[in-house]
Amino acid sequence: MGMISTEEDSGNENKPEIIGLVEPPTLTQGGGGGGGSVEDMSSPWIDYAIQQAKFIQKTLEENIDSTIQYSGSRLCEIRSTSSAHLHQTLDSLKEMKSLYCDYEDVLFGKLKEGIVVAASHQTVTAGAAVGLGLLLLKRPRHFLINHASRLFMSEEALLSRAENKVKELRQAVDLVKAESEKLEQKAIQAEEEMRRGRTKLRQAGDQIQGVIRSAYKIEKQARGLKDIVGELPSREASRFRSQVSNLASEAKRERNSLTKEVSRISNYGISV
Repeated sequence: MGMISTEEDSGNENKPEIIGLVEPPTLTQGGGGGGGSVEDMSSPWIDYAIQQAKFIQKTLEENIDSTIQYSGSRLCEIRSTSSAHLHQTLDSLKEMKSLYCDYEDVLFGKLKEGIVVAASHQTVTAGAAVGLGLLLLKRPRHFLINHASRLFMSEEALLSRAENKVKELRQAVDLVKAESEKLEQKAIQAEEEMRRGRTKLRQAGDQIQGVIRSAYKIEKQARGLKDIVGELPSREASRFRSQVSNLASEAKRERNSLTKEVSRISNYGISV
């Protein structure tokens, strides 16, 4: 039988071709009941073994050649790619160098401008240098930190004292409010008592006025009795005259004292 060959896809040009194996021969027996010789039967198998050996040798040679070609092409690709990356890296380094030069020029320009400004403003420069020295040196920095911490602590103490004072003032205000409420209640009660007292004084004044009027009537009646007693005999008249005079004088005295009490009530603004 002939040889059968198969190829891979067209995209893998560098891959080797795969050739099919030759089918082994079949044993045949002659007609008429007679068999062939051993040499005739073994010669196809020998030819088959030789063909297979040649086929395997050819396949190995083709695979080795294709592998070498494929490896060479990959090495060429890698070499070309690495050279492109190398050129790109060199270009990047050149750009970085130019940028560094530009930044260096700008930096030195700023330093020159700063030196010129510092030379023209020596006082400010000296003050800035002293300030930086105080900040950078260890002892002055510790001194400033301790002083600032003391200031903050003193401020915190002042704030705490102020808060305590505010609390005390609030407590005092609350106490004053409570006392004022109590005093207000007492004032209301006193006002009620005063109103009741004024009413009682007015009533007492009215009663005193009635008593004054009664005393005035008694005094008037005593004067009338004096006239009547004067008509009696002298011995009896003298005794009654003294009693009537005492009664009239007592009524007048009571009326005068009651009039003074009424005037005192009127002085308090109470109309009687």
